[in-house]
Amino acid sequence: MVEGEPETPKRVFLTFDDGPSPTTEKILDILKEKEVPATFFVIAAENNEEYLPILERTVAEGHQIALHSCSHEYSKIYQSPEDFWNDIKELKQKLEPYADPDTLTWLRFPGGSTNTVSRRYGGSGIMKTLKTQAEQAGYRYLDWNLCAEDAQGGHPDAQEIFRNVTRDVGDKHTCVVLMHDTKATKTTAEALPDIIDWFRENGYQFCRVDELEREENQGEE
Repeated sequence: MVEGEPETPKRVFLTFDDGPSPTTEKILDILKEKEVPATFFVIAAENNEEYLPILERTVAEGHQIALHSCSHEYSKIYQSPEDFWNDIKELKQKLEPYADPDTLTWLRFPGGSTNTVSRRYGGSGIMKTLKTQAEQAGYRYLDWNLCAEDAQGGHPDAQEIFRNVTRDVGDKHTCVVLMHDTKATKTTAEALPDIIDWFRENGYQFCRVDELEREENQGEE
């Protein structure tokens, strides 16, 4: 860094996929106590649709709602681009009572934007097509560079989730953390206070994902 230049700010984006669920309430309690914002990439499948009203509290407490998938069934949503966007349309309809549709401009592709599982259903070029179509439709998509590995087999405990998140931070100034707020990831909520404390002690500012978009818009003025 050249002397006199401002230091790049250190920022962390806490993101939670596949909720809402009862675990979401616990995570919201922690975020409120710690005064930290987060972004929730939500689904509206049969196994969690009854918990969608939790999103009212999520929005009221200043967190961002973003799109993930309605069904989250790879074999269904990745059959074709049309199937994917029909799924997103259904998701937005189910979220409309709880979140302003105009704010639902960010999405996370199930499996990430470079996943290879989708090829099994929609061919080798489906993700490239979907990313192009997303941009053309005005959506922004986001992956991650840190993962709690809390949705994988083995049901990691809170200490393991904490290690998974923090071990690869290194010299990253921008950290996008993938976690999950499902019924099955209760230990993620247990690990969250220590994760927040660690990033705070290491000089990171907590941000919502849509702050990335606002920064770019300001740069265009």
